[in-house]
Amino acid sequence: MTDADEIRAQFLTVSTATLTTALFKRGLRNVFVAGARPLNPAACRMAGPAFTLRYIPAREDLDTIEVFKDPRHPQRHAVETIPPGAVMVVDSRGDAHAASAGGILITRMMVRGAAGFVTDGGLRDSPEIGRMPFPAFCRAPSAPTNLIRHHAIDIDVPIGCGGVAVYPGDWVVGDGEGVVIVPKKIAAETAAEAVEMTAFEDWVERQVAAGRSIIGLYPPNPETRAEYEAFRAKAKPGRGD
Repeated sequence: MTDADEIRAQFLTVSTATLTTALFKRGLRNVFVAGARPLNPAACRMAGPAFTLRYIPAREDLDTIEVFKDPRHPQRHAVETIPPGAVMVVDSRGDAHAASAGGILITRMMVRGAAGFVTDGGLRDSPEIGRMPFPAFCRAPSAPTNLIRHHAIDIDVPIGCGGVAVYPGDWVVGDGEGVVIVPKKIAAETAAEAVEMTAFEDWVERQVAAGRSIIGLYPPNPETRAEYEAFRAKAKPGRGD
């Protein structure tokens, strides 16, 4: 298993809520992509490095239907070059009046092995995409073609999406709550910490469900921390307990 495979596997087991807290501990507050919601909540777990596409406002003399005949059109080129395992992240300037992509392009990315799609704009063919086994996040459904509002200008460059800075290679993690961006340089340590945080939070939830007060439990005082560490040590496999 490569380092990227291990990071992906860890991210797929933790929630975006836990990740935002892990990142907050590192001083990062603006990491949750505003307004990006999954079209298919049953297929929304997602983790992969960011591959970006940037839109600027459309202009009528440039953005005609003929531009799609150009194989180097940035939107089309992005779909055909996104690396397997990567997540397409699109800067649509928060404008969902037109689609950032549609069902055919999403299908193409899925077949090519992309890990997901995120935009702070719209998606067309949203009912069909919502039935696909592919994580796709958007601000809202939107039937019109991207050309009426968006001009595709760059791929694999730093962008903003939902108010969050996204650099190529940053990790993009999604679940039913939304999408979090994890800076590439701290992805491994954040993923590992989030896994440990999740194990503790699961234990806390069981304690609370059994009637225990959150005071001294969450956050834990020294006694609770020692109790949890003893539980974890006993629960680890290979001890013969």
